[in-house]
Amino acid sequence: MRLTTDNKFKKLIVIGDRVLIRPAKPNERTETGLYLPPGVGEREKVQQGYVIKTGPGYAIPLPVEDESWKSSEEQVKYVPLQAKEGDLAIFLLSGATEVLYENEKYYIVPQSAILMLEREEEI
Repeated sequence: MRLTTDNKFKKLIVIGDRVLIRPAKPNERTETGLYLPPGVGEREKVQQGYVIKTGPGYAIPLPVEDESWKSSEEQVKYVPLQAKEGDLAIFLLSGATEVLYENEKYYIVPQSAILMLEREEEI
């Protein structure tokens, strides 16, 4: 099977509260004009990029009960993340892990390191 932009990320599973982000190019702006000025990028404390894939969220612990009548294979429940695919995320670089996938640079970022999201949707 050949990887295309449509199925390129299907094999990737993002775990827990983490988000896969493609870094934005330095001069890339959104339609509303949001972009990080050059001075911020040079200090590399804050970065921006587009959310490619998100994890399921924060796992809710199951109560510890010994009830033999219950199924032992209960599904784990999650509190969903605020970040959604396609959002522009501004995040702390110190909380991110840089990875290379298909010769492109991405960041795996916990939601707690994301400072702000911009979502392109009708109001």
